[in-house]
Amino acid sequence: QVQLVESGGGLVQPGGSLRLSCAASGRSFVIYDMAWYRQAPGKQRLLVAGITSDDSTTYADFVKGRFTISRDNAKNTVYLEMNSLKPEDTAVYYCKFVVRQARRTDRQDIWGQGTQVTVSS
Repeated sequence: QVQLVESGGGLVQPGGSLRLSCAASGRSFVIYDMAWYRQAPGKQRLLVAGITSDDSTTYADFVKGRFTISRDNAKNTVYLEMNSLKPEDTAVYYCKFVVRQARRTDRQDIWGQGTQVTVSS
């Protein structure tokens, strides 16, 4: 079974930076797309950024120019570099991988447990 473990969240002042990481563990799987979502209290979970297996990226308008998504396939890890953080970036951030496990033909969405990011002075 594939599991995702996130790290890097915390409290940061407005204008500051954080780097989130999400690593996959398990046996015999292939990772396709990776993405970061976020969910603020009382609001819907929203796509923040995504990256495909050929490194094509997409960003939500509200983070363009401030956040950068990247991946390290050797480490089965996706990163989210967040700069110029604003109070409205406060949310729980979740990673999601699209994976295919060994001896299966279907692809599954696997989610991380979430990491809190709080932007406040």
